[in-house]
Amino acid sequence: MAKLLIVDDDSGILSALKRSLRREGWNIVLADSPGKALSILDRGSVDLVLSDHKMPGMTGTELLAEVARRSPSTTRMLITGWSAAVSSEEVSEIGIKALIPKPWDDSELKSVLREHLG
Repeated sequence: MAKLLIVDDDSGILSALKRSLRREGWNIVLADSPGKALSILDRGSVDLVLSDHKMPGMTGTELLAEVARRSPSTTRMLITGWSAAVSSEEVSEIGIKALIPKPWDDSELKSVLREHLG
């Protein structure tokens, strides 16, 4: 079973994403901060990290760059209402596989995740 780590400082967004994805058969783990996400990553492998961008203490791109350093095989995706704040150079450099806009479309999100999680 694929393990999906979702990171967002907004508990409502975390709940909505988990509710939307719960029937997909993935092991979904939630983190409400980048620090908690890195702690989860340090405790075991994660197949995919889906992170918000605008968070206190660390941006999503900073978090995903650290994920890439610690676990290069982990797929990295960004979900954000601020996609204009993320440069294509950052996306390429960090190896972000998808930039998903908020608000998201459930079927499109599931399709992108399925493509990378199997």
